[in-house]
Amino acid sequence: MVKQARTYLPSTNYALMAIGAQIGAARRELRWTASDLAGRLGVTPALVARIEKGAPGTAVGTVFEAAVVCGVPLFQAEPLELQRVAEHERMRVALLPRRVRHRPPEISDDF
Repeated sequence: MVKQARTYLPSTNYALMAIGAQIGAARRELRWTASDLAGRLGVTPALVARIEKGAPGTAVGTVFEAAVVCGVPLFQAEPLELQRVAEHERMRVALLPRRVRHRPPEISDDF
């Protein structure tokens, strides 16, 4: 089976490039090599390079972990604030319906 290339929206690519650049800058400010960061994350230096380039195929958890390890703020919030934001969003989701169903189109029988 041939793997098809996935196309991402420009804003998605810009967000990936932005967080990758922030991680790369923070890593350099910490005076860590890509190998140093890779060792702290338990990944390869090549994966660190892909994260810093903003490669879209990288797992979001790995990108966020790299950001946290380097001290890059996520969602413009302090680390302790993220817990409050996450809990608030979970409560908001709990109030919404579990399933979303498409409504059948209304048929006008007014001839």
